[in-house]
Amino acid sequence: MAKIVVFDSGFGSLSIIRPIQQAVKSDIVYFADQKNFPYGKKSKSQLTKIITKTVSMLEEKFKPDLIVIGSNTPSLLVEINKKNIVKVLPPIKKASKISRTGNVAILTTLAVVRSKKLSEYVRKNRLPKHVNIKRIDATKLVRLVEEGKFLDDQKLCEKTIKKVLSESFSKLGIDVAILSSTHLPFLLPFLKKQFPNITFVDPAKEVSQKVRKIVGKNSSKKNTMKIFTSSNPKKFQKYLWQIGIKKNVSLLI
Repeated sequence: MAKIVVFDSGFGSLSIIRPIQQAVKSDIVYFADQKNFPYGKKSKSQLTKIITKTVSMLEEKFKPDLIVIGSNTPSLLVEINKKNIVKVLPPIKKASKISRTGNVAILTTLAVVRSKKLSEYVRKNRLPKHVNIKRIDATKLVRLVEEGKFLDDQKLCEKTIKKVLSESFSKLGIDVAILSSTHLPFLLPFLKKQFPNITFVDPAKEVSQKVRKIVGKNSSKKNTMKIFTSSNPKKFQKYLWQIGIKKNVSLLI
């Protein structure tokens, strides 16, 4: 049996649950740490404290085989040396191979945009010299998802996406954009509609492949999922029901 804990500061990591369970049958515990939303506006020291404490709590509570830190921000900024941790990192090698112009955008949080860790990560990947990685602060887009606006306010989503991305995409000649926040795949229908000539890359597939490799033959008989939040279970459950996830949500603090 494969027990996997996935956590994020809210809605985000739900976008990687399906790919994981398509790759390997598993019993998933999903923890939405809404009390600490958004991770993307925390300092590195604040984030390190939050993530370290959360990982310890989840290990003690659920004793999982694997923990997926389902947020790009702590995956990039926080050092955790544990064998049973899988991080969600921007698939820049894949994106660079797809790009025709070499101009690749990373849509991410303010903390990552400002961090040296992203620069280090890009250097370690040793991309071809013609590839230019451009950082774009997508914090306002992350909030559209976390506040449920993508479910019931199409005009606001379209307006915000245009305001945040149009000028940068045009000015920088972007033809590939990495969704370096697990919240952003929920906006894919809007993104593809507004930018039909841009390829959007979701890290979910790479994460699911990592999980399958680690779990191996120790898969579960069927897929299950339990959901917890650190704040307002009723509100979170309402959002889940709106996107077709008919699960009860429990408080975990």
